[in-house]
Parts: sequence; C-alpha cells; structure tokens
Amino acid sequence: MRILVFNAGSSSLKFGVFDLDPGAPLARAQQVFKGSFDRFGPEGCDASLPSGKSRAPHTTLGDAIRAVPETLAGLEGITAVAHRIAHGGAAFAGPARITPEVRAQIAELNPLAPLHNPANLAALDRAAQVWPDLPQWAVFDTSFHLSNPARATTYAVPRAWRETGLRRYGFHGTSHKYVAQRAAEALGQDLRDLRILSLHLGNGASACAVAFGQSIDSSMGMTPLEGLVMGTRSGDVDPGLFGYLHRQLGLDATAIEQALYSESGLLGLTGSSDMRDVEARAAKGDAEAQLAINIYAYRARKYIGAYAAAMGGLDVLVFTGGIGENAPAMRRRICDGLEFLGLKLNHDRNLAVDLQGRAAPQVQAFGSRVNVLVTETAEQLMIAHEVANAIGAPRRKALRVPVAVSARHVHLCARAVTALFGEGYDLTPGKPLRQEGHWAAQERVTLHGPRGEIGNVAILGPLRRRTQVEISRTDGFALGIDAPVRQSGALQGTPQIRLIGPAGHFDTDGLIIAARHIHMNSADAEAAGLADGARVQVHLGESARGLTFDDVLVRVSDDAFTEMHIDTDEANAAGIAGAVEGEIAPVAARIPAQD
Repeated sequence: MRILVFNAGSSSLKFGVFDLDPGAPLARAQQVFKGSFDRFGPEGCDASLPSGKSRAPHTTLGDAIRAVPETLAGLEGITAVAHRIAHGGAAFAGPARITPEVRAQIAELNPLAPLHNPANLAALDRAAQVWPDLPQWAVFDTSFHLSNPARATTYAVPRAWRETGLRRYGFHGTSHKYVAQRAAEALGQDLRDLRILSLHLGNGASACAVAFGQSIDSSMGMTPLEGLVMGTRSGDVDPGLFGYLHRQLGLDATAIEQALYSESGLLGLTGSSDMRDVEARAAKGDAEAQLAINIYAYRARKYIGAYAAAMGGLDVLVFTGGIGENAPAMRRRICDGLEFLGLKLNHDRNLAVDLQGRAAPQVQAFGSRVNVLVTETAEQLMIAHEVANAIGAPRRKALRVPVAVSARHVHLCARAVTALFGEGYDLTPGKPLRQEGHWAAQERVTLHGPRGEIGNVAILGPLRRRTQVEISRTDGFALGIDAPVRQSGALQGTPQIRLIGPAGHFDTDGLIIAARHIHMNSADAEAAGLADGARVQVHLGESARGLTFDDVLVRVSDDAFTEMHIDTDEANAAGIAGAVEGEIAPVAARIPAQD
C-alpha cells in the first residue's frame, strides 16, 4: 500500500510517500520519497527534494501542493493521501477518512489551534482538488493523549468555561507515540511494561508521560502554547498577565496571544528562535543567550521530575526533535541534577550519537537505573502507518460481550495469606468465577487507609506471585489513598495499603483502580478481527444510558470466557442494573513489535 503524507504548516509543507503493509511492523515500511517546501515569499520558496536543495517558484502553500504531482512524477499507485491535523479535540481517537461532516468537525476546532488547523485544512482542501479520486485521511496530534485521565486534562475554572470545550488536550501525539514504541523496541521490552518520558525538543517542544503504553499527561494543553519554552512560543506563563498587560500597556487579548505564539520563547529572550544561534552566542559571553539556555533546560528538567512523580517512577527518557536529536550540550544540561532518579548520562555516548537508519542509541552511563535514548521522530511514517492500518482493517464480525461489574477485591500472594490467616493456612475456594480456574474464596479481609476502613473485601484465587488490590475511585476517597488506574499486573510505583485478617495485618503496594478491559476467548477474537492488546470502544446501548466506553483493552487467551470488566463507579455512571451487553467497535490496535 502506498500512502502520500502531508504535514502542512502556516509557512511550510513537508511531504513523503511510504510503501507499507497494513498490520506490518513499522521497521518494514519503506519511504520512497521525501520532500519539503518552506520559506514562501514573492520570489518563491526553498525546496528540499531527493535531487537536492534549491529554490522553487512556488509563492504560496497552495502553489506548492499543486506542484507535488509533477514532483512525484513516476511514482504511481498511491492509495490514499494522509494529513497531519494538529487539533482533533475530544472527537477523534484515531485516523478519520475525510467526509464533509468530518471536515466540518475539524473546522469547528479552529479556535483551539488558530495557527495550525486552518493551515492543515487548507492543505487538505487543496489536495482533494489535486487528487479528487483518492481518499483523504486525517491523523490528529491530539488522539494519542485522549487516554489522559481527567485529573490531567481538567482546568480548575468555572463550569461554563469547561462546557465550551476548555480543557487540556496535548499535542505532538504522533511523535510521542512513535518515539515511545521505538524506545521499547530498541530496549527489547514490551511498551506496556515501561514508564517512558518522551521529550520532543524542536521549534515546538513538549514532554509526554507514557505509562505502560498510554499517554497519561502532556505538557501542551488546550493549545500548543502551554508547557516548555519553544522557539517562538512562551510555554507556561501566569494567565494573570492578560489583565496586567491590558492595564499597563493597553494590549488586547488578540495582541497578547499573538505575542505569546510568535514573539516569545527563545525569540523573545534572545531575538533568535534558533537554538544553534543561541548556543553560539552564549559561548561568546552573551548574557541573554546564557539565561535563555538555562531557562530552557530548567523548564524541561522540571517536567521530567513532575512526570516521573506522576508515573510513580521512570524507566526511560527519550530525546527527539531537532534540538533533542542534535544538541548534546542541551541533553547534558537537562539531565544534570537528575541523579536522584537514578539517571546519569555517559559523556562519550552522549557526544557520539548516530541516528542513521532510524537508530535509537542509548546514552546513559553504565549503572544508570534510567535508560536514556536519542532517536529521530518519524511523524510522517507514523501517520502513514496508522492510515494504512485503518484502510486495511479487515471487516469485523459484530461482537457483543456481557458486561460484568467487578467490585473491590484482592489477589493475594503466599506471604500475604500467612500474615493474614496464619502459618500453613490455605484459602477455601468458594464460588467459581467465569474465567476458568478462578474462584472467590470464602475468607474476607479488611482494607485500612489513613481516612477509614472497608471491610468484607473478597479474595479471588488462585494465589499470585504478587499481591494486587483492586478498588474503585470512590473507595480510594473513602480510604484516603490515591490509587492509579492500571491494567492488572502493572504495579510499579503503586501506593501501599494495609490488609487486615484474623491473624494479623499485611502492608503491601499494588493498590490500583483496574482499567476497564475485556477478557476474550481466542476464537471470539479471531472472529472479531482483534488481537491481544487491541483497544476498542464498547457501546452499552440504551439499557445503560447509551454510554460508550473508550480505550478498552482486549486481553486474548485460549481459555478465557469473553466478558468485559468494569468497576462499580463505571457501572453506576452507566446506570447498569442487571444483565447488560455491549457492542465492540475497534479503535486502534497496539503497535506491533518491530522485527
């Protein structure tokens, strides 16, 4: 399958053509063309093509797009045109084929990304005119971050404001998704076992916390303005500056917003938005440039610490983007002082980074507890990959699954049983569960937290190697403990809880709110065209207030009984009473491991 990818900005156009097979590992994809046009002006623009760099006569973005077919002469068989769209709001969790309705939805989001979405739509419209017979697809920078929990996306502002769509969305999602997967592949580990901090440092810059395969927070917010210091964007500022600057300088909101986007960041601090210029000036003693470098690194280091805390630890730090890939001094500045996290760079490795062939070299010192990698981002490749998968997705048999409400319970290890019930004690299997070989024990335990206790908590068998305690969010408030939402078994950095039994107590970590998931029999998974690790939507229908659950993980095994598990808070939100079934709608498969 051959996909043409456009990444259009307000003053530049990057494009590429990729050959890849739906569902195949990213490593097998082949980029057969790479080009760009930028710095448009009355006398033309700069062109970078396989034949080399030159000047081209195109004076506008539209002219450049119209010239692409001639530029691609000889490349036949394009299947679809894919576009990077900056802002997809809360509506687009994956690639979307462009229809009039979808285009209208994207246009409605223009106020949230006024410098990006209009340019993206202009490119999309022009491409549709140039290639009227090819399907046009959109891939959204925000989609990867829709898994962020409400605590990370909600601003503490009046409800009326929030109801207009004011919330944190996050951007650079395509880059962060690729980088996280590339890091896991380079380390030979499953993405779902890692806590990754992806640091995209370029003219636009953002940090993303990827915990066990999902984005849980990102430094950019409602717009691409929040977060790190960037080339021309300020990053984090006190919103009180709007009132202050209006009173002191007479500036209106539009003028202030324009300055924060286009006249701030490195440009506002030094007069140059290019880190290479800033570093050169700093080395010659320029105090403004030196301050700008210190601010840039300090802001990034603060986010690393914050997101390590949010994830309960850090396994991998990945640098990407033009600065992240090419500035060893900046990588060093950011990492110095993070030894308390177990992170330390190796001087020689950091200086000798070679990124040819999509490499992801490790630059941490020997003995560092945190792996530090550098890799080129590959947003266009990721866009092509996602669109190819969407086009090539097999027709899936409609599948309905029973929905089971999972009340609070514990899975105990042998040490916990001894502490709670006495030496040599064996739990008494009681009611069998639907999952083969699983049962509820006749015994019960009490959960004890700083705010209160919850008694008569079920124990599910058989025993596990590590104790795991599953509660609802409301239970967490009753106990006074903040439990993270995690998939079963992902217990790194989880809080401690005290279990009380008839023979004593047992203090353990492993307290989680179980993420909604589906246990699925292999035969049902094959019929539905779903693989282990796929993420789907499940629509519960009018019997459950018409609610749709997003981002539901599918866990496939031969002996599983096909059933969706949600907790009591989710059941209450859906108004579930009695037996309920849900209908599965696939959203996005987990990225296959690369060869």
